[in-house]
Amino acid sequence: MLLSSSQPIGIFDSGAGGLTVASAVKKILPNEKIIYFGDTAHLPYGDKSSETVKKYALRITDLLLEKKCKLILIACNTASAAAYEAVKERTKDKALVLNVIDPAVEFIAQHDNLKKIGVIGTKGTVSAGIYTKKINLLSEEKDVVSLATPLLVPLIEEGFIYDNISNAVIKQYLSDDKLKNIDALILGCTHYPIIKNQIRKFYNFKTSVIDSSEIVARNLKDVLTKNKLLNTEHTLPKHEFYVSDYTDFFETLAEMFFDEKIKLQKKELS
Repeated sequence: MLLSSSQPIGIFDSGAGGLTVASAVKKILPNEKIIYFGDTAHLPYGDKSSETVKKYALRITDLLLEKKCKLILIACNTASAAAYEAVKERTKDKALVLNVIDPAVEFIAQHDNLKKIGVIGTKGTVSAGIYTKKINLLSEEKDVVSLATPLLVPLIEEGFIYDNISNAVIKQYLSDDKLKNIDALILGCTHYPIIKNQIRKFYNFKTSVIDSSEIVARNLKDVLTKNKLLNTEHTLPKHEFYVSDYTDFFETLAEMFFDEKIKLQKKELS
């Protein structure tokens, strides 16, 4: 694999949710250039078939390969579950590929005190049962329960955050009997860290809420270091942001997470 440390990192999601991961990557790896693609024309991925999600993921992968990305991070749980293997096959030796599920699973497996684990995510992620399968492979004694929370991504993408509407929906979902007496709750969608404080407040800040953003970013750093692809040049990278359909909310959120004025570029998936 003939890759260079100066090449950018590609990150993609169905919309703005992956910005939570991209922001953590920027914080932990300030020298790395990020090329972000939000497939806003096709969000949410969670209510689409695995084959459809895979098709979109491969189109985005091709775009990021054209941009000479050294690593592609699938910053979407649904796409990680449906398309990770296909994306790896498509990239072959052209780029490294990571997903957002495995680092969170490994984190949970390492903590013996966390016995009953709740997972909330899109219909696609929950129906795939990916967290249950992977956690139980590493730690059979853990009890994993999953709940689909399909309204949360549209609410977040429409900007319904920290208001009575989002609080009511969060309360309705988290009050489900499945999630009673859990030791930890995995936010199985990269949109959900945006409402993490509301979720923590529902549990009176007594239940561990696992936001995988920083866990994924630290794992990414480890992978780059291991492969001698860490960019050590102390230059201010110019990040690039692409969307398949323009939305004001995406631009506002991107500027908030990256604390800079961004130039949002529209790139339709062929």
